[in-house]
Amino acid sequence: MSTSTRTRILEVAAALVRESPDGDISTRAVCEAAKVGAPALYRHFGDKEGLLSAVVDHGFERYLAAKRERGETTDVVEDLRQGWDSHVAFALDNRNLYRLMNSPAMRTPPAAALESHRILTGDLQRAAAQGRIRVAPELAAQMIMSANVGVALMLVSRPATFDDIEVSHRVRDALYATVLTPEASPRTPPDAEVPTAAARLSALLRQQRGAGLSTAEAALMKEWLDRVANARSDG
Repeated sequence: MSTSTRTRILEVAAALVRESPDGDISTRAVCEAAKVGAPALYRHFGDKEGLLSAVVDHGFERYLAAKRERGETTDVVEDLRQGWDSHVAFALDNRNLYRLMNSPAMRTPPAAALESHRILTGDLQRAAAQGRIRVAPELAAQMIMSANVGVALMLVSRPATFDDIEVSHRVRDALYATVLTPEASPRTPPDAEVPTAAARLSALLRQQRGAGLSTAEAALMKEWLDRVANARSDG
């Protein structure tokens, strides 16, 4: 009975978010539509933010399931391009949910946002191991995610100004040209050789669990390599 009540509240709240003009809902409206009292809602979700966080995770589950089950190809750069495009496509198909996920009112990031970031970082770690990125995977993930979310939010929230999906493709390609190397080749531009090598070695050490180093030594080595990988050439 408890699981059934929680599921009913969640599905009703998701429907109200989807149908709302601005994506906002009241707990009172949810309780009325789900035919439950406020104590039941708070018992299952804690507060309104907990309910909205659960709604986001519920809505993003199908999207994340597809990303989890997606097979890795040998072309990690193409995987990253498709990841960007699928992120934007999901935002456009689920506008209220996407705005809610990235709302400043959500003090605690929903689990869906954290998992999406983790999947992106995993792809970038593969790229680093192949010598395909110029900075450490963690910094690259922050750069890509902030740009990806920014573009998606503009397309979702400002359709009159941002009315062409091509802007997403242009931002994607410009950023990837900055973060990624053109090809896995020793013919890397001279100013990128050391940072790229440092990012690759850091990723390989992580894959091999320190390669004989102690936990403390591996952590220190990773810190040094990431610092080198992230150093700006104009610094």
